[in-house]
Amino acid sequence: MSNTRRKLEFFFDCSSPWTYLAFKEIENLCSRLNLELVWKPILVGGIFNTINPSVYESRSNPVKPKASYSRKDLNDWSLIRGITVNWPDVFPVNSVKAMRGVFFALERNKVSEYVELVFCSYWTNNLDISLDEVLIKIVEELGWSSDKFISFINLESTKEALNRSRLALLFKRFKSGCSWWSLVNSPSTWPLFGSSATWPARWKSPVVST
Repeated sequence: MSNTRRKLEFFFDCSSPWTYLAFKEIENLCSRLNLELVWKPILVGGIFNTINPSVYESRSNPVKPKASYSRKDLNDWSLIRGITVNWPDVFPVNSVKAMRGVFFALERNKVSEYVELVFCSYWTNNLDISLDEVLIKIVEELGWSSDKFISFINLESTKEALNRSRLALLFKRFKSGCSWWSLVNSPSTWPLFGSSATWPARWKSPVVST
């Protein structure tokens, strides 16, 4: 048996409420299963535009019963996760600056704290996370320099890092709606949470296997 500690890659975007639900459990999951958590910020809009543009097309002409049940489902899961989700006035939101900020948090080993505040600001407090002033408030709450943060998220290297995460997810060919988890250092790399029509049929081993 390999002594290499297995990794769980978490592809996420703070503009997604379903990702918020996954985020609230992801660290506990890794702790229970002794997995190394690898944060992979992405822009879910870019994924949809590449593999499933019909998602945005459907929003212009929503099916009311489906939309109503989706909100109910979200509220039910929010209660289970112990969070409050208030549908924001600005949706969808441009989360590109917020997600670039994850790399700033990575360098300070404070990703969980930063992401928690971004999620809460948007999904609980109805704040527009595309605005610099909202992100600056989050950064200052964490005791970071807002000037350094704004400079960092506008670096070409930061923009490229976020794009690499997107390309990594597309390479894995996961077709899910909101959040993606993948196991690394396993016989195969499978999504643990998603809506791919093929993966349940392929699941022939325990979630964590060597």
